[in-house]
Amino acid sequence: MKLVIAPAALSELQDAAVFYSLKANAKLGLKFVAEFERAANLLLANPLLGTEFRNNRRRYILRRFPFGIIYQVTPEELRILAVAHHMRRPGYWIHRKQ
Repeated sequence: MKLVIAPAALSELQDAAVFYSLKANAKLGLKFVAEFERAANLLLANPLLGTEFRNNRRRYILRRFPFGIIYQVTPEELRILAVAHHMRRPGYWIHRKQ
């Protein structure tokens, strides 16, 4: 199975990592990226691990950070649509198709 990260989701990941690096310290920004990578690899191995969420999408909650990975699974790929903060703009990513 192939991992695909939508450009908008990649931008959200980068923005959050920069936020943690600037507001706390560089190590926390790196830990955020490492947690995302851990979760993405876990989902590749177990695509149905995340809970069913909305419109045929799934959500996996990151440990230690208030973010969830919103993704879709097809036989060929696991597509990450959003790296969404739990409290900011709920559901803003709903109209993202791919």
